[in-house]
Amino acid sequence: MNAISTEEAMQHLRAEDDDRDSVELLLAAAEDSAAQFLNRRFYADEVSLAAALADGSAGSKPIVINPSIRAACLLIAGSLYANREDVVVGTISSELPMGSRSLLTPYRVGWGV
Repeated sequence: MNAISTEEAMQHLRAEDDDRDSVELLLAAAEDSAAQFLNRRFYADEVSLAAALADGSAGSKPIVINPSIRAACLLIAGSLYANREDVVVGTISSELPMGSRSLLTPYRVGWGV
């Protein structure tokens, strides 16, 4: 289950109802990408976190999602939604200085490889 609602992602992406399945997939991928970078899982609320702790699936140093993690996930989902192919031709891009990694870095644990 995603920590961010599909409806919030749909609104952020300005997606049409026909894209709901794609948005759900991209949102799940964005949250997974953020969790991988953070080296920790995050949950929608205290109840979800408590349930994960109780069933042993919370992992090490779990956290309840906060505005920075939420914004980072939506930025990642937006990038995935806008660039749905492996190759983009005829564009110039640059990484945003206040992009998703900048938002996630303060909450990252285990700075290893």
